[in-house]
Amino acid sequence: MHSQAHDVGVPSLLEALRTGTGLLHVALEKRLPFFSERLDTVWYQRLLQAYYGFYGPMEAALYDSGLIPDGFDQVLRVKTPTLVNDLHALGLDDHAIGALPVCSELPTFDTPAACLGALYVLEGATLGGQVLRREMAQRLNVDADNGGAFLNVYGAETGRRWKDFLDYLGSLPLDAPAKQRAVEAACSTFSGFEQWLQGQEVLL
Repeated sequence: MHSQAHDVGVPSLLEALRTGTGLLHVALEKRLPFFSERLDTVWYQRLLQAYYGFYGPMEAALYDSGLIPDGFDQVLRVKTPTLVNDLHALGLDDHAIGALPVCSELPTFDTPAACLGALYVLEGATLGGQVLRREMAQRLNVDADNGGAFLNVYGAETGRRWKDFLDYLGSLPLDAPAKQRAVEAACSTFSGFEQWLQGQEVLL
């Protein structure tokens, strides 16, 4: 893939991803129940179970693809184990977690660019988690020790890891078709996640 990053009129990968996914991002956020007055601990647990059902197969598909460009630290950034720990804290054992439904209709990660689009969605979600963490602590008394670690998966490192991820995206030479493939995969990730959560009946 040759670089067109500095060609006139060609947006950067980050600009293309932000523009291409903006409406889907806003639409999903409006349907998440974290700020609903009706949200209780039972709904919260169902929500985390649904997140696990998407993140588990999603991360497995991404990391097993062998297509993520060099420079992305999978060990540092994998999030499914934190969700498992939260579900344990909420009272589920390994058998119960293993019996949870998981999403089978995932986006296709057939190119490095497609992987980058999906990672953009998963990494970006860590920023919103900071706001959700505070809300859940106030409303449901949920913190990192009793089921809320996923909402603060990077802790104090959240801002720096996001910046590191943006630097990583900016360092990769993608041509215009590859950038478009990244945007398509990011959009598929957003819409697939919303459809999965809708099917699990945890959205507003």
